[in-house]
Amino acid sequence: MTKSELIQRLAERNPHLFLRDVEKIVDTVFDEISDAMASGDRVELRGFGAFSVKHRDARTGRNPRTGETVQVEAKRLPFFKTGKALHEKLNEPKKDDLQSPEDSFYSPFSE
Repeated sequence: MTKSELIQRLAERNPHLFLRDVEKIVDTVFDEISDAMASGDRVELRGFGAFSVKHRDARTGRNPRTGETVQVEAKRLPFFKTGKALHEKLNEPKKDDLQSPEDSFYSPFSE
């Protein structure tokens, strides 16, 4: 799902809001999350997950093409950890998951 698809779905579910207002709300939420992470804060959305920043120290790396040794600078990377409710929703069994792999495998030699 893209950002524009998210905005469109939210606008469809909330017909009392203008599309431009929904877009402004989504932009504001993303900006606040980005600003908080840029300042080193952790953003936790209960049931959904937590956004945080991981720090990677400077290290010596190797260019895979040439084999040359290169210095890799220290950097900060975004990290997302799912919340319990999202984790459970992603891992709940579906109709297709209940069928065993043996049932869906056909072999002409099994009969």
